[in-house]
Amino acid sequence: MRAPYDAWFGPDAFDATHGYDLDALLAVGAPDEPAGFAEFWTALHERALAVDTAPIARPADVPGWHDVEFTSLDGVRLGGWLWLPPVGVERAVVVGHGYGGRDQPDPGLALPGTAVLFAASRGLPTRGLVPGIPSVGAEHVLHGIESAATYVHGGCVADVWCAASALLALLPSPPSRVGYAGGSFGGGIGALALPWDDRFDRGALTVPSFGNHDLRLAMPCTGSGGAVRLHVAEHPEAREVLRFFDAATAARRLRVPMLVAPALWDPAVPPPGQFAVHNAIPGDKELVALAAGHTEYPDRAADDERLRAAVRAFLLS
Repeated sequence: MRAPYDAWFGPDAFDATHGYDLDALLAVGAPDEPAGFAEFWTALHERALAVDTAPIARPADVPGWHDVEFTSLDGVRLGGWLWLPPVGVERAVVVGHGYGGRDQPDPGLALPGTAVLFAASRGLPTRGLVPGIPSVGAEHVLHGIESAATYVHGGCVADVWCAASALLALLPSPPSRVGYAGGSFGGGIGALALPWDDRFDRGALTVPSFGNHDLRLAMPCTGSGGAVRLHVAEHPEAREVLRFFDAATAARRLRVPMLVAPALWDPAVPPPGQFAVHNAIPGDKELVALAAGHTEYPDRAADDERLRAAVRAFLLS
């Protein structure tokens, strides 16, 4: 491994750069769309927009925060946390989460003048638990992978769209556009969701997963990505399903400003897949490269502070 990773992680750690430096990462491409890609996603989006989300918000113990429930596609009832600013709502933002789920909101994204919904995705803790959907990432990522119509990630994308509907329905004077922020699992799901829904006017994706599955499947990794890699090795037909859920393929259709924060070293989500999402975006985009992802490292506090400032400024712009 190159410095500083050999010093940070030791000589026995596997090279989670996968041999890519920044120049090589910025050259990674995206797979072509499979036949029927746009038709699949537009049909799913139409179904999600037709859902009566029936949102409920109850004041939480902390001023400004509310506990939220809403209905998503196929009658799934999900929860979350809503931040309402003390004076006026000028913007709205939906915030996703990683494969570990979320057990509390992030106060750092309690943005001024912004209604922020930290929404759960189906199957994941703590407010997205659904009977029949595994809550462990390595099992969740394989749920329904037999077909595009049944794969859980389609429902998770619909959850983002329904979260936006619920958020806007909860506001007496809703803004005309919604922002999005999500990391890891939430970053990949965001890249899949935003191209099809013109209510979203910007998105921030941190260490996004699910980019360039063809490349990801050739790279050893931990967590949910490793589970998919092992599954496809035994069930190669699943590769064709994954083509419909490639975040880099979908990112080619993004037409709104985006901020992407991929990592240069990441044992869980191979960096080439993360950069594939960034590189595929054809228009206005901001790159915030992180030294590493999904791990602790000496520069993490500085990277986290830099990223937080960039995301806040981007969402408020």
